[in-house]
Order: sequence, then structure tokens, then C-alpha cells
Amino acid sequence: MDAPADPVVAVVGAGISGAACARALSEAGVQVRVLDRGRAPGGRMASRTISGRPVDLGASYFTAREAAFVAVVDDWTARGLARPWTDGFHLATPAGLGDRSSGPLRYGAPRGLRSLVADLLSGLDVVADRTVRRVGSARTGDGTVVDGEAYDAVVLALPDPQAEPLLDPALAAELAAVRERTWEPVLAVAAGWEARGWGDLDGCFVEGSPELAFVADDGRRRGDGAPVLVAHSTPEHAAQHLADPTAGGPALVAATSHVLGISDPPSWTHVQRWTYARPSVPREMPFHLGDARVGLCGDGWGPPRVETAWSSGTQLGRELARRLLGLP
Repeated sequence: MDAPADPVVAVVGAGISGAACARALSEAGVQVRVLDRGRAPGGRMASRTISGRPVDLGASYFTAREAAFVAVVDDWTARGLARPWTDGFHLATPAGLGDRSSGPLRYGAPRGLRSLVADLLSGLDVVADRTVRRVGSARTGDGTVVDGEAYDAVVLALPDPQAEPLLDPALAAELAAVRERTWEPVLAVAAGWEARGWGDLDGCFVEGSPELAFVADDGRRRGDGAPVLVAHSTPEHAAQHLADPTAGGPALVAATSHVLGISDPPSWTHVQRWTYARPSVPREMPFHLGDARVGLCGDGWGPPRVETAWSSGTQLGRELARRLLGLP
């Protein structure tokens, strides 16, 4: 009698939660295939090469609180993939820059945050430019199907509004878990100057501006000192410009220049739209995994942080592996 085949899991989404889930499954001995519609992994930890250097346009930084993630970050740091950035940001209003406020240590990545996701996926089966259209339960026996292809289980590591249309109507528990949850949009504008025209700061949170919510000094974040800033919009400003995000860029650049006292216009700008940047209300559960063997994970399953996304994917991967392999 033939031995049963090793279980195979499809992970849809190559952001950090999907990458962490795939890594946990692989380390447990489960075969995994990562399917992503993008040309490169990263999701909302996206980095784009502009003027010859990577610029982080998604997540601005990450922190490490829990021991398991601290160990991962320590390894990244030891290998030069991550670097301690700052433990404090300034506060600002439309009237200008205010005081610096201390907080947890924030980390950046010299080659962009996308490089950390790529590191988690190293050696795994990743299929890029793969748009998934339907996920459902197998009609006979256990398992799931992705666009008609059979797997022992499927993980959707996506924001709820992107996961919902992929789910077969028969997956009632999974649909209930992702329906009717609102997500906030954000526009990110990267802008470069010939020289630094602002003061000594790593970043600032902005209060009271209709357009601007946060500014990061990308040169200090990455460690190369480049005169590049990345500004994140308020959800309200992003919502007004989702159809044409480029049109929302000038107001963000103007607000940034005003707050930081920059007199010269930038030499270049680039606008990135994030329709589903973060959930309006986070969940308390770290992931979803029901009887249908369709898992859900991401930074929407807890406080919207990079560490949350990693932890959500890792915990789901370990639990799914336990069930598939029949472990206690």
C-alpha cells in the first residue's frame, strides 16, 4: 500500500504574514506554495527603487516586543538586513514641528522592508504574477481547491476586502469572519531633494492636518542619509483621491514642506495608493482556521503592526501544520 502523500498548502499573498505562515509550515515539514499577484513579494511592506535606491512606500518601520519576533529581528540585524533606527519621533501640527517624544525602538531595513519578506521566503516555492480567483472546499473528501487545483489547505494572507471575493459561498464561517469590516486607505508620497532642507528628525506624527498624518526621513531610516522623505496621508485625504492618487500628491508635499519648513520644491515625487492600509477596528483573535481548512491571517488580526502580521502568520502556520500532520 502506498504511503500517504505529504500535505501541500497554498498560501495566497506574499506579504509578511503570508511569508511567515509559509516559513512556519515549511519548518514543520509541510510542503507549501506561495501564490502572489505581484511581481515581487512584500505586500504592504513594499519598497520601490527610485533614483537608484529603494524607498519604503508601505510600512514605515517595525517594532519588536514578543520574544519570538525579537529573535527573528536579532537575526536580521546580525545579518545586516535590519537596523535599529530610532526610539523617538517629533510631534507636529500644521503650525510646525513640535517636541520629540520617546517610544519603542523602531527598525528599518537598508535594502527596504521588502527584503525582510524576501528573506522569509528564501528557498520556498513562490509563484509571482498569479492572480487567484476562487478558493473553496473540495467536493469529495478533505481539502480545498484554488481555481480548481487541489490542496490540503489554503491560507489567505490578505486584507479582508481582498479575501472576501475569493471565498466560495459555501465557506460560510470564513465569509462571516471577513465581511463588514472597514479598512482605512492611505496615500504615500516619496519625495527627493538635491540636499536636506529640514532639521534634525527621523520622523513626525502630524495632528490637525486634513492631508498629512506622518512623515519619515527615508535617508535616516535606511542609514544612507539620502535627502528623501516619505509622507503618509490621512484616511480622509486618501479617500478623496483613490480614483486618481497622483492628484493627491501635491497637497501632501505642500503640507510636508510647510510642517518641516522646507523652502525648495522636491526634484522628484512618487505616489503610492494603499486602498486597504489598515483595519479600522482590529480583532482580538490572532487568526482564523475552521473545519474547512481555509485559514485567514494578517495584520488585521490584532493591532495593525508588522509584528502582528508576522505573529498571525506564524501562529496560523504552526496550528495548521499541527492539524495536517496529526501532531498533539
